[in-house]
Amino acid sequence: MRRPTTPTALAAWVLLAATAAGAQDVTLTIESWRNDDLAIWQEKIIPAFEASHPGIKVQFTPSAPTEYNAALNSKLEAGTAGDLITCRPFDASLALFQAGHLAPLTDLPGMANFSDVAKSAWITDDGTTPFCVPMASVIHGFIYNKDAFAELGLEPPTTVAEFYAVLDRIKEDGTYIPMAMGTNDQWEAATMGYQNIGPTYWKGEEGRLALIAGTQKLTDEPWVAPFRELAKWGPYLGDGYAAQTYPDSQNLFTLGRAAIYPAGSWEIAGFNAQADFEMGAFPPPVVNAGDTCYISDHTDIGIGMNAKTPHPEAARAFLDWVASPEFATIFANALPGFFPLSNAPITLEDPLAQEFLSWRGKCQSTIRSTYQILSRGTPNLENETWNASVAVIKGDETPEAAAARLQAGLASWYEPQKN
Repeated sequence: MRRPTTPTALAAWVLLAATAAGAQDVTLTIESWRNDDLAIWQEKIIPAFEASHPGIKVQFTPSAPTEYNAALNSKLEAGTAGDLITCRPFDASLALFQAGHLAPLTDLPGMANFSDVAKSAWITDDGTTPFCVPMASVIHGFIYNKDAFAELGLEPPTTVAEFYAVLDRIKEDGTYIPMAMGTNDQWEAATMGYQNIGPTYWKGEEGRLALIAGTQKLTDEPWVAPFRELAKWGPYLGDGYAAQTYPDSQNLFTLGRAAIYPAGSWEIAGFNAQADFEMGAFPPPVVNAGDTCYISDHTDIGIGMNAKTPHPEAARAFLDWVASPEFATIFANALPGFFPLSNAPITLEDPLAQEFLSWRGKCQSTIRSTYQILSRGTPNLENETWNASVAVIKGDETPEAAAARLQAGLASWYEPQKN
C-alpha cells in the first residue's frame, strides 16, 4: 500500500486510522439470565448486528437464571454492569428504572414499532416512559397430537361447545388421556388454564385494564366464568392428575399418551425434539361462532440500556436494531415459540410456531391479568390465582368462592378495588 507523503495527507491518514481504531474499540456487553441462548447470540444474532454496524462489537455474558437478579443488582450498585441489560417483565425491571439503573427510551426511534400491549411490561405505570425494548413474548393455546385427532376423526375445535365435544370423544374412546395437565405444581393450572382461556371472557385488554382501574372486580361474571370452565376440566385430565407434576404432563404428551396439551409456546422446541408425531395447535375456543378471539400473548423478555454505560450511542444503536425486522426474524427462527413483539411481519420456518404466530392476525392480544401492578401486595394475586385454579379444578372450591377470595385479597391492599 502506498503511504501518504505530504504533511497534510499524513495527518489525515493518521486521523482516519485513529478514528477507525477508536470505533473498533467500542465493545458492548450484554447482561442476561438466558444462558441457554449463548450459542444463538454468538452464532446468529451478534454476527448479524456487527455486519451492519462496523466498529461496534458485542459480548453476551449471561448469568445463571436463579442468580441473575442478585448478580445484576450487585454489578449495577458497584458500577460494573454491562452496557445492555436484559429485562425481565414488569416490576423487577421497573424497580431498576426507578433506581436510575435503566435509561429512558422514549425517544428511541425503534419504539414506534411496538404496540401498547407489547410495551406494557417495560413502561412506567402512567404509560409514558418505556425503559426496555420488547424482545419477545410467549403465546398460550392448546397443542394437539395430529395423529390422535386423525385416528379419532377429530378437527381442532373453534368454539367452547366443540372443545368439550372433542374432549368427550377422546375420553369415550379411551386410547388417549384427553388433556395432559396436572395440579401438583399449581402454576400450570393458572398459567395454562385460567390465563389461557380467561381473556375470551374478560375481553383481553378491556377487562385487564378495567381490573387495574377498579371498574371491574374479580367477582364480576367475566372473571368468574373462566373458573366455571376450569371446574369442568378435572374429568378430562386423567387418573392421578392431582399429583401430576409439570414434567409429568410434558412426558405424557410427548410420549403420545395424551391428545391435547394446554400450552405455552415455549414448549415448541422441546416438544419438537421429543415427540415422534406431528403436532398442531389451536387458540382458546370462543363461546359462540363468530365471536372475537383473544390470546394471551404474554410479554416475556426485553432489553434496556445501563444508564451509566460509557457507550450510550453504540448501545442505542444496538437497541434500535433489536427493534428492527432483521432482529425479529433472526430471533424468532432461532428460538421457535418466543415471538418478536414488533409490528414487523415475519414468517417462521417452524410450522407449529408459525401456527401460534398466525393467531395475532385474527385474535386480540393481551397479557396475563395478574402481572402488571396487581401482584405487588399481600396476598399476591398471581400466587393466589394459582391455588384458586387448582382448588376449582379439583372441586375443593366453587368458582364463585374462588373469585370472592381473590377479590377480597386484592381489595385488602389495592386502593382502586376497595370501593
